[in-house]
Amino acid sequence: MRIEIDRSRCRGAGQCALHAPELFDQSEEDGMVVVLDDQPPPELLERARLAERLCPNSVIRVLDDEQSRGGPAG
Repeated sequence: MRIEIDRSRCRGAGQCALHAPELFDQSEEDGMVVVLDDQPPPELLERARLAERLCPNSVIRVLDDEQSRGGPAG
């Protein structure tokens, strides 16, 4: 799994940091998303997916292992 973000679209809502603090934080400078671990262990997949779903600006993208390697999405 790999986490990608589009920081340019982030508006600092903080849902990611609230629901998955082991994966996300917010910058003290501008409140924008900060990824703490872009390749987290599999046991954090559901937390990453929750943050992805809850992001109001669709900034977060969670890629499975196949997508992370550039293979076909399945």
